[in-house]
Amino acid sequence: MSRLVVVSNRLADPRKPAAGGLAVALGDALARTGGLWFGSSGATAADLAPGEGRLRTRQAGKVLLASVDLCAEDHAAYYQGYANSVLWPVFHYRLDLAQFDPAYLVGYRRVNQMFARKLLPLLRESDLIWVHDYHLIPLAAELRALGCRQRIGFFLHIPVPPPLVMAALPQHEWLMRSFFAYDLVGLQSEADVDHFTRSMVTEAGAQELGAQRLHAYGATVRVAAFPIGIDVEEFQALAAAPDAVHTFEALRAEYSRRQLLLGIDRLDYSKGIPQRVRAFRQLLERYPENRNSATLVMIASPSRDDVHAYADLRQELEGLCGAINGDYGTLDWMPLRYIHRTVARRRVPGLCRAARVGLVTPLRDGMNLVAKEYVVAQDEADPGVLVLSRFAGAAEQLEEALLVNPYDTQGMAGAIQAALHMPLAERQWRHQRLLERIRRHDVHWWRQGFLQALEESSSASAA
Repeated sequence: MSRLVVVSNRLADPRKPAAGGLAVALGDALARTGGLWFGSSGATAADLAPGEGRLRTRQAGKVLLASVDLCAEDHAAYYQGYANSVLWPVFHYRLDLAQFDPAYLVGYRRVNQMFARKLLPLLRESDLIWVHDYHLIPLAAELRALGCRQRIGFFLHIPVPPPLVMAALPQHEWLMRSFFAYDLVGLQSEADVDHFTRSMVTEAGAQELGAQRLHAYGATVRVAAFPIGIDVEEFQALAAAPDAVHTFEALRAEYSRRQLLLGIDRLDYSKGIPQRVRAFRQLLERYPENRNSATLVMIASPSRDDVHAYADLRQELEGLCGAINGDYGTLDWMPLRYIHRTVARRRVPGLCRAARVGLVTPLRDGMNLVAKEYVVAQDEADPGVLVLSRFAGAAEQLEEALLVNPYDTQGMAGAIQAALHMPLAERQWRHQRLLERIRRHDVHWWRQGFLQALEESSSASAA
């Protein structure tokens, strides 16, 4: 049996519950035959030069954790620069926020080359290598250049933009060529597969060979959708733990006369948070029966506060929230509770269970696992209603949610009104269908499906 090698920007000790469902699922696979998890440590070292890195290894059960320290210049160019100031906004359709600094691309390529040099001596001939996310798109090409012939798969956790948006990336042909060093490219949704395929055909001249295969640059890659799920059993266990139960009971007592709406996000411009707040204002304006009744609890955890786009978003959001509370609040009712802090994950199931309506309304998202967690946390006898953006990857699977256009704040307000007043029988029917699908397509199904497809693939030709 092949040993699994997982490569991601950051790694987690899979033995720790705080690592979350994805880390636990990957850890399970790694531990079966012994495995390697390789990635950046997130730490910088003053004594390193650009292109250098300090490799650290430690054993976590059967899993070898190998992390690399970077110099500050490499971290800035690779992570803060090209990954999060170029690829992240472009792949979320926000060309206006991308910073196309040529030095970022140089640093991104330099760090991926260095990662390949550090990883190669740790590999075995029969290894199966699984690379994760946009930070590491060119890693397989760099490994191939060093002689690596093992099967390598790649999974992109964020969405894929349409061809003309992708083409706006300077040197985008180099990036597209990088994908053909993989044997398998996994994406979150069929819409992403369509965008990816059209980009490769129109911009790279790729040939569609059928069976989800594309050929270009002398290599063939399989491209398929593998929608990621959550660890349902792990999240349900979290929901039954004291912290989640206490959170639920405290909220139920405090808001016994209210109907709670809940949004949980990172503070990111892709999440559609200002649009959600405007929709809530529309709800209060157009459906006044919700005044002194509906309360929106909105948690937006800090995210890259040192970047101007995020600082501007925070300022806008605080203004919108303050205006709603000032215009509609009373001595005994605050319409909106905005929390700009990270809430402990162990409390999240209790928050979800207490909310009559879960609002997951990103402008664009690869999947959005909060939507699935909200459904799993509900009381099956009296479930809440999920209001979900049609532009989240989860919308392809969660058809029984109330799907909305987050740019249409009046339409979103109407959907929230419908959710608040939905009959019990309909809520139960929708919840049952959603829960069945989430259980069937959980994180273990995702992992097994991807790895089976990678096992069945043949080694890619050199790009």
